[in-house]
Amino acid sequence: MINSDKLLEDLIKKMNIIDVSDIPSIDLYMDQVTTFMEKHLKNYKRFEDDKIMTKTMINNYSKNELLPPSNKKRYSKEHLILLIFIYYFKNILSINDIKTTLTPLCEAFFEENKEISLEEIYNTISDMEKELLPAIKKDISDKISASKNSFSETSDKSRDYLQLFYLISSLSFDMYVKKQMLESIIDSINETYAQHAESLKESKKNKDKKHQNNS
Repeated sequence: MINSDKLLEDLIKKMNIIDVSDIPSIDLYMDQVTTFMEKHLKNYKRFEDDKIMTKTMINNYSKNELLPPSNKKRYSKEHLILLIFIYYFKNILSINDIKTTLTPLCEAFFEENKEISLEEIYNTISDMEKELLPAIKKDISDKISASKNSFSETSDKSRDYLQLFYLISSLSFDMYVKKQMLESIIDSINETYAQHAESLKESKKNKDKKHQNNS
């Protein structure tokens, strides 16, 4: 049987949450961006020849308005922070859901001199992720223990597979429920943001009308 405990230990060891201090403060060209992403997130590869992030991917993120345009083909620290978020989100969320999630973030905090910087936001999120790791490890350990106690009365030949199937099902159900919750939250963001955008549009329309009347 696959050693699930070892798999968990190896996974936790590979977890690499990029510190904000590791993100360059100087603007980078595309090749430098992909090199940075490859260097810091390579532990998450499933297969050796997998690509963390390519030029085509980044161009598509900009094209689909997930990422603000580069400045003369150079990408800022804020661009890199968004790309890190996109990397994690894209394994769970659709492109449209990522866009819904990141658009208010980009519009409110991407530029300098905002209430709170994107760097501060990233730092808060990465600290939270580090704090969650022990709880995640315990939750998975509990699922592994439950799987090892399942199907105990079946034959040795069947038990190994059925216990792994139990673990896969347990992890999948957990992911499914959380994905449903994520999508509900994103739908609420989409609705709120749409209302806000409509309000701004109506406000601009009234100002233009008032300006015309005063002319």
